[in-house]
Amino acid sequence: MKSLVVPLATVGLIRWTCWLIRRVPGLFYRPRRTEHSATLGVVVPVYQEDPEILDVAIRSWLANDVDEVVLVIDETDEACAAVARRHPVRVIVTSVPGKRDALRRGWESCASELVALVDSDTVWAPDVGAEVRKPFADPGVGGVGTRQNVYRPRGFLHRVTDMFLDYRYFDENAAQTVCGEAVSCLSGRTAVYRRHLLLEVSAEFMNETFLGVPCVSGDDKRLTMLILERGHRTRLQRSARVWSTFPSDWRVFFRQRTRWARNTWRSDLRALSRPWLWRHPFLAFTMTDKAAGAFTLLMSPACMTWAIAEREWRFAAALGSWWWLSRAVKMIPHLRERPSSWFLIPGFVLVSFLTAVVRIYALLTIRRQRWLTRGVAVVGGETTRLQPAA
Repeated sequence: MKSLVVPLATVGLIRWTCWLIRRVPGLFYRPRRTEHSATLGVVVPVYQEDPEILDVAIRSWLANDVDEVVLVIDETDEACAAVARRHPVRVIVTSVPGKRDALRRGWESCASELVALVDSDTVWAPDVGAEVRKPFADPGVGGVGTRQNVYRPRGFLHRVTDMFLDYRYFDENAAQTVCGEAVSCLSGRTAVYRRHLLLEVSAEFMNETFLGVPCVSGDDKRLTMLILERGHRTRLQRSARVWSTFPSDWRVFFRQRTRWARNTWRSDLRALSRPWLWRHPFLAFTMTDKAAGAFTLLMSPACMTWAIAEREWRFAAALGSWWWLSRAVKMIPHLRERPSSWFLIPGFVLVSFLTAVVRIYALLTIRRQRWLTRGVAVVGGETTRLQPAA
C-alpha cells in the first residue's frame, strides 16, 4: 500500500499547492466601485430558445440601464420572434447558421460604446447594467465578466453545476483578476466589451481555425483571447450577477462539457504557443495547471478502485473522507450561501472525476467541430445546419 500512498500524497501536495497559489490571491479580490457612464447595448443571438425563458430574460435586460437591446434571431425560430415583437427591442433575422455570425451582426449594428454579449436564456439582476460599466472607468480594461449561477436550480445536476460555477468565480476568475487582470474566459452568458475592440477583431473572430478546421463554438474564449492578445485587460465584476438555464439531462450535460473542453484545449494550446501569453505569467500558470489537472485528478479514483479491489477498507475510508473534506474546504464560498450543498459534495467529487475523463476525450478528439447541443457543425469546411429547428 505504501507504493500507492507516497505518489498519491505527492501529487496531492502539488495539487493543493497549485490551488493555494490561485485561492490566496482570490481572497483579495474586490469588484470595482468607480462609477462610469458609457452607453451600453445588449446583443443576443437567439436559436431555438424556450420562449418563456426568453421573455423573462428580455424583461430583465430592459429593467436595467441599457441603451439598446438587439436580438439576432434565426429565421427558423418563429416562436422567439413572436416573443421579441412584444418588447421594445430591435430584431435582426438571420439565415446564417451558427452563433458567431449572429454575434458579429449584433455588435456591428449597435451604436453604444460598450456591448454586452448575452445568451438568450440569461436573466440579469436589476443592477447588472450599472455594475458592468464600472471597470471600464479604467481605459486599459477591454472586457468584463459577470458572476453566473444556475437559474432556479432543481435536482442534482443543477445543484452540482451551481457548485462548479461558484468554484470558478471565487477561485480561478477572481485570482486572474487580482494577478494581472487577465481572465482567461469571459463567459458568453454575459460578457461586456468595448465595441470598437469588437470591430477590430471581427475578421479574426469569424475566420478562426484550428488545425485547418473552421471553429463553430468557443466564441467567448476566442473573443477573450483576442482582447488580451492586443494588450487590453479583462476583469471579473462579481457584483454583477446573472442566472442561466443548464441541462438537467446527463447526456446533454456531458455533451455540453465535451464542447466546452474542446474549446478550452484549442484556445489554451494556441495561447501557450504565443509570446503574448507570457506577459501574463499567472494566466499562463493557470492554463498549464488546468491542463495537468485533467490527468492528475484521475490518479485518486484509480487508487480508490485498487483499495476496494484489495479490500483495503481503512485506506478507502480515509481517501473517501479526504475527498469530502478537501472539496468542502474549496467550496466554502458556495457553502456559505447554500449549506445544504455539504451533502452533495460526494456527488460533486464523482462528477469531477467524470468530467476529467471528458476533458481527456476532448483532447483526443480536438479537431471535431460540432456544437453537440445544437444542430450546427462544420461539414466540408462550411458551417452547416444539420437538422431543421424543432
